[in-house]
Order: sequence, then C-alpha cells, then structure tokens
Amino acid sequence: MAAMLTVALEEARQGLAEGGIPIGAALFGPDGELLGRGHNRRIQDGDPSMHAETAAFRAAGRLRDYSRMIMVTTLSPCWYCSGLVRQFGIGQVVIGESVTFHGGHDWLAEHGVKVTVLEDAACIALMRDFIACRPELWHEDIGE
Repeated sequence: MAAMLTVALEEARQGLAEGGIPIGAALFGPDGELLGRGHNRRIQDGDPSMHAETAAFRAAGRLRDYSRMIMVTTLSPCWYCSGLVRQFGIGQVVIGESVTFHGGHDWLAEHGVKVTVLEDAACIALMRDFIACRPELWHEDIGE
C-alpha cells in the first residue's frame, strides 16, 4: 500500500505546485497495476467537479468491472467522490489521511467497500500546511 500511496502523494504535490489543492489519487487494478492517476484540478481548470479521485478515474478509462479495483487517495473522499466509488462499485479505497477532513469513508465501509485509513504523516502535514496557508481555497473546496 505504501507504493500505491506514493503515487497519490506525488499527484497531490504536483497539484500544489500548480497552485491548486494538494489532493492526489490513483486507481489500481487488483494486481497493483496503475490504471490511472490524477490530482485535484478545481482551481487550475476552473472546474468544480475535477477532484483527484475523478481525475484518476477518468485517466483509467472505461473498464468493464470496477469491483476489484483499488482507489488510493491522499485524503478521505468527499461525498461526491464517495458517490463515484459507490456508483461504479470500486471495491477498495485506501486513504492517506482523515485527520484534516473526514469525508464519506464510513458510509463506504457501511456499504461493503473495503476501506483502509493509513493516517500517513506526510499526507497529514501536506494538508495542514495547505489549510494554514490557503484557508480560503480549502473552505471553497469543502463547501464552507
């Protein structure tokens, strides 16, 4: 899981370097094959729907069955991204951290998705630093 999280964390850092919100995600096959990766691009693209999980999902392209796929994200998925996981039946979600934001991962677990929360120190530090430096973007992103 650490190698998978590294991919998502690289994406989060790329998003931050672009002036965006540092959330990254990647979609992996059951054998660990990287299918798609992406980062939150809401600011960069002016598109409120371009969350990290959405970007990774789109980058993976069309698949016949998502039930054995693993979505790895640096931050607990919001309700929008949790809905994406449920809509397409993604079977597993690995979360870098839920300290700075507790999204819909409990709901996902209640509906049969295997959820692993790592509480990774690098993911936590990245989001804490961002929230401290850019609270207005953070509050916009989470709808507050």
